[in-house]
Amino acid sequence: MCGIAGAYFWPDGGPLTDRLTKTLAHRGPDGSGRYDHGEVHLGHRRLSIVDLTETGAQPMVKDGLALTYNGELYNAPELRKELEASGVRFRGTSDTEVLLEAWRKWGTEGLHRLRGMFAFGVFDERSGELVLVRDQLGIKPLFLVRRGKGVAFASELKALAAELGGSLTVDDTALVASLLYYWVPDGRCAFREAEKLPPGSWARFRPNGDVERGTFWSLRQVAEEGAAYEGEFDLNAVIEDSTRKHLIADVPVAMFLSGGLDSSYLTALAARERPGISAYTIGFRAEDAKFEAMPDDLMYAKKVAAKFGVDLHEIEIAPQVLDLLPRMTYHLDEPIGDPAAINSYLICTAAREAGVKVMLSGMGADELFAGYRKHLANKIAVQYQRVPGLVRRPVESLVDRLPVATSKRGFRSVRFAKRFLSFAELPEETAFRRSYTMYDQAELAGLLNPDLAGAVDDVITEHADTYHDNTLSDFVNRMCLADSRLFLPGLNLAYTDRSSMAASTEVRTPFVDIEVVKAAFRIPGDKKIVKRQGKMALKEAALSILPAEIVHRPKGLFSAPLRAWMSRDLAPLVREVTNEGELVKAGFLRREALQKLVDEDASGQQDRSKHLWHILTLEYWYRGAVSARTT
Repeated sequence: MCGIAGAYFWPDGGPLTDRLTKTLAHRGPDGSGRYDHGEVHLGHRRLSIVDLTETGAQPMVKDGLALTYNGELYNAPELRKELEASGVRFRGTSDTEVLLEAWRKWGTEGLHRLRGMFAFGVFDERSGELVLVRDQLGIKPLFLVRRGKGVAFASELKALAAELGGSLTVDDTALVASLLYYWVPDGRCAFREAEKLPPGSWARFRPNGDVERGTFWSLRQVAEEGAAYEGEFDLNAVIEDSTRKHLIADVPVAMFLSGGLDSSYLTALAARERPGISAYTIGFRAEDAKFEAMPDDLMYAKKVAAKFGVDLHEIEIAPQVLDLLPRMTYHLDEPIGDPAAINSYLICTAAREAGVKVMLSGMGADELFAGYRKHLANKIAVQYQRVPGLVRRPVESLVDRLPVATSKRGFRSVRFAKRFLSFAELPEETAFRRSYTMYDQAELAGLLNPDLAGAVDDVITEHADTYHDNTLSDFVNRMCLADSRLFLPGLNLAYTDRSSMAASTEVRTPFVDIEVVKAAFRIPGDKKIVKRQGKMALKEAALSILPAEIVHRPKGLFSAPLRAWMSRDLAPLVREVTNEGELVKAGFLRREALQKLVDEDASGQQDRSKHLWHILTLEYWYRGAVSARTT
């Protein structure tokens, strides 16, 4: 895992590349390098994971090709053997050199062969062309800004914003989208002039200013091919193979272990490969956990660790949130309102202090195997719509009157019931969007300046277009596909990358692997959700190694006690942002609408803690963006 940056036909491209690379120092504290050739400049910050010697240093230059690369190639050993059989001679043992030689042999035609997470730039000295590439599922980020026939790129948006901030303008529609989702969709960028290279794609920049773009992997196509699959396969074997490959490293590897199914499954498989492997888990202050009505995940994590001989380390999440909030907002690059990023950062920081550079996470299993409550809830909603209105109305009236919390504790089941009733009678795509986003269309429009009504329409339409962009007849897999295209790269992979790299730690995600993804979409929806149980196909596979007590336990939460924080630590800041925040002063948000959210949350009738947390992250991000434009 590393940080990459560069400039191509850009004024003062060399000094710019140096400054971009310096901003990315946290991504790679083990080394740095720069390559220059005419109008191209490539920068690199190295986190040494495979081949710790200088033969793995970057940018790597060999026989007319120069490569700056961020990521890991999990099938590098197999590709190395194939390349050696064709006459290639390697200088070292890094996957970087394998990637360089694979590019030389196959170019863009070989990109579908790559199994891993990656973003890279490769320059051909003979043709003068620069090609930028991003992995199939968007695990690794790559931001770029084009100007004339030139381009500047970096692993993180903050690097580009720090250097080009005076010429970048905030994209209001991206901020509207972030309010809806509490993150910016991967197809948008918080600055209008910047963009994210789409997952599974490449862009070729030529000296004459021409730009050619291509796609080498399509998640939609994989899902549709999976729906037509009629053979049999062993899901456990696929996940076991992915886990084994994700353990490849020349440094210590540890596990995220929440005690939930996904992390427990991977931990059990990893412990079989590496006995005594370390794992890190989180715990909360007792008063916070009670107020939030959080399940006791720690108890299950301890049971898994004891059964499989794992060296478990507990990290208590009792952070100084007033200090962490601006720091996390900076590191997350765009406004991301998921407090799980704090958990990830604190766990990675503790692991790094213990000498761990690589961690494995269960991220992605819920999206691919229908493990979120929203998946089951949307299936139940279809049945709920068949219940006569005379029965539904009294239930809805009762739930509406129930509080989500008192002054001492929260009521999780009431929160879920209110959430369910907010979308239960809506059409499929609208219900799915409403089941995991922050506002319905009218609420979102009411929060914003009236001039942004068109942006609200655009964001809602983009969600509908993405959801319907497939030929799947399977309702559950339509939801899984939408999640894998929107929720996974836009939120979970994004915050995992930024928060872990802020702690100079590499997080790998064995479920977000092209072979696991193919397998997931070969499983019909009625095997993923069975009766009232989600993720059943994965649970059945996990029973080959995990006890039923872990496999069938209630779903845990990798989140944070937001209501406790809002009522105590962050209450003064919420008042400040509501009354005198920059977003209110700029006219982007309406003060009265914000105050209504605050009042609803304080009364205990509605849980608005997540809404308010995201507004705080958006406020801090906006302050930084405005500051960058004026410096």
